[in-house]
Amino acid sequence: RFLPSEFGMNPARMGHALEPGRVSFDEKMEIRKAIEEANIPHTYISANCFAAYFVPNLCQMRTLLPPKEEVHVYGDGNVKAIFMDEDDVAAYTIRCIDDPRALNKTIYLRPEENILSQNELIAKWEKLSGKVLEKIPIPSEEFLASIKGTDLANQVGIGHYYHLFYEGCLTNFDIGDNWEEEASLLYPEIQYIRMDEYMKRYL
Repeated sequence: RFLPSEFGMNPARMGHALEPGRVSFDEKMEIRKAIEEANIPHTYISANCFAAYFVPNLCQMRTLLPPKEEVHVYGDGNVKAIFMDEDDVAAYTIRCIDDPRALNKTIYLRPEENILSQNELIAKWEKLSGKVLEKIPIPSEEFLASIKGTDLANQVGIGHYYHLFYEGCLTNFDIGDNWEEEASLLYPEIQYIRMDEYMKRYL
């Protein structure tokens, strides 16, 4: 069973992605095409947002640390994303390796209590830390305009963040066809980490 190192968003659902960040999805799809044409048994893992990159910083770009005074909010802050402790990603992935239910399928890591908006994430941090942050909303047009004149890595990051927090690319579809499964339903015995528990590491 081959599990390509994709994780993140499912590239099969990102054909509309913004340039230049789209190249990462296109390249992953080329690998998938080769896997499938060679009839290699496989499982694709869509792990969504790794907590270490998105949770302590409340989804702020260019830092991994919690904000102290203010937090930038993408749009109205109500678009849902999915946040996963990296150890839980590993636990679900290991279970898939020899599970016939996961053969030649895409497995989404979408445990219900970790489907959260940015506002919900901020509220959890404020409750735990006892600090109220100033919220600075960023309209989508302003956010996309910030891509101009920046380096390639930043342009890719802005594109991905736009899809995540304005478009809702992780949650704006239902898992339903015969080639998709949801990990927490397949493996309900895994006690995954909730994000308020994860945040306690940063107090």
